[in-house]
Amino acid sequence: MLQNWNKKAVLDLVRHKFSDHVFVVASNRQPYIHKLSRGKIECFRGPGGVVTALDPIMRELKGTWVCCGSGDADKLVAKNSKVKVPPENPSYQLRYVWLDKEENLGYYYGYSNQSLWPLSHLVFVQPQFNDQNWKIYKQVNRKFAQNISKEIKGKKAIVFVQDYHLALVSKYLKEINPEVTTLLFWHIPWPSYDVFRILPQRQEFLEGMLSYDLVGFHIGYFCDNFFDALVNEAEAKINKEQQVAVYKGKNCLIRSHPISVDFEGISKDAQSEEVEGLACLHREEFGLRGYKVIIGLDRIDYTKGIVERIQAIDKLLDTHPELKEKIIFVQMGEISRIHLSQYKQLNERVNTLVEEVNFKHSQNSWKPIIFLRRHLNFKEILAFYKIADVCIVSSLHDGMNLVAKEFVSAKRDGKGVLVLSRFTGASRQLKGALLINPYHIEDISEALYKALTMDHSQQQVRMKKLRHQVQRNDIWKWIGQIVSEIPQEE
Repeated sequence: MLQNWNKKAVLDLVRHKFSDHVFVVASNRQPYIHKLSRGKIECFRGPGGVVTALDPIMRELKGTWVCCGSGDADKLVAKNSKVKVPPENPSYQLRYVWLDKEENLGYYYGYSNQSLWPLSHLVFVQPQFNDQNWKIYKQVNRKFAQNISKEIKGKKAIVFVQDYHLALVSKYLKEINPEVTTLLFWHIPWPSYDVFRILPQRQEFLEGMLSYDLVGFHIGYFCDNFFDALVNEAEAKINKEQQVAVYKGKNCLIRSHPISVDFEGISKDAQSEEVEGLACLHREEFGLRGYKVIIGLDRIDYTKGIVERIQAIDKLLDTHPELKEKIIFVQMGEISRIHLSQYKQLNERVNTLVEEVNFKHSQNSWKPIIFLRRHLNFKEILAFYKIADVCIVSSLHDGMNLVAKEFVSAKRDGKGVLVLSRFTGASRQLKGALLINPYHIEDISEALYKALTMDHSQQQVRMKKLRHQVQRNDIWKWIGQIVSEIPQEE
């Protein structure tokens, strides 16, 4: 097995091992989004490590990416629900699965994000179960399988399914084409059995997952939890030593492969003139010159610990008033899932809390928190990473969290401190970070103070260690290890 994974090594392996296969990726989110802007259609690449890893593979293999269309111009560019991407060099095909309002509400907002999401994250939000949502979740998963089957048309195929939204796709796909090879990567935590058994459809859900040839998680702890669920709920033979479950005579490999980022690409882009120029613009626009800058970057989600970090900023300024007019905390985040009551309430609470803390501590023209809601492209985010003295990731529970790894990858000069929740998958790897209990406001506050007052030599020692860890375990290692373990026909 290859040990030194890089882009070339991964592409060479895919060419050698699967040159005669159709390669299909399936995900709820699309890799390229078409939107109308001032009467013109613009196409831009979606965010996230999955797109970073799989986009070049898809370009090389001329594969098909099956996904929901969410851009307001997607239907305008699609012919027969298909469009070639990327626009500057069309190399592979997007096949859209169009969902109506009822399907979106039941499959995405309902079962995926009111049942599976809170069930998988230990943040004390009670999951909600509705039989109609479960019915629609299965309906949409079957719809994905049918669309994928049309792309395969009886050929040898590798189908790589992403995340909890589409856990049953393999089951339905193999009813149509039993010979297809299917992989699932579950990007969020897998809960302990005591929590998982709350799921009313647990046995049918596990049966669907066992139809995959390989199921991947970020860390071994999630694999152990999955095995516990199988032992208690599925009539499967388990071999934890070999990390395999046998169900109805078929092997399902269970593997832990922590996802990462494109370390070299981010490190290089962060040094570009464009990003440096954007960093200067950010400093001017938001009045950041002369201040130590703390950043947070998240979707507005109750799992991310946003409320707790704002409370920690309040505590920090109470405990260390000498930091007033010396620091600024920039929280970046777009509203998500606003149709759900928990997210509406969270959004309102964050807004109120930011206003209260700013009113309490502001002096002259200075205020401690800037809450930035606008969409930022990745170059703009890299510019904030360059500016930041401290990056805080205070997730209450997270499968991995790639913001932490992006921040480290962007810090080529060795300056800056990462404050990281113990309850992220990333904390298992990033040993140079200041680890925090995100539920303990005093702990977060003390860590922020330590980060803000850390001398440059100690920062560089820690950051060098962090960068080495991310560089050794980058996105190409993640995809390379997965591809190397795909079972081949005998």
